[in-house]
Amino acid sequence: MLLFRWLVLLLLLGSVVSFAFYASTGQPRFRRYGLLTLKWVLIAGFGFFAVLILERIA
Repeated sequence: MLLFRWLVLLLLLGSVVSFAFYASTGQPRFRRYGLLTLKWVLIAGFGFFAVLILERIA
């Protein structure tokens, strides 16, 4: 659980850094990296909460 929290935090931080690089340089590859990282963080988060909900139901 703690490992997952740190992983999500670090991935979100990486996404923020990518967007900051995009804002400062204007290169679209940093925007793409940020969106890709953010997408996978959200997917992992939804999966994590789905598992928690299923554990409460069962």
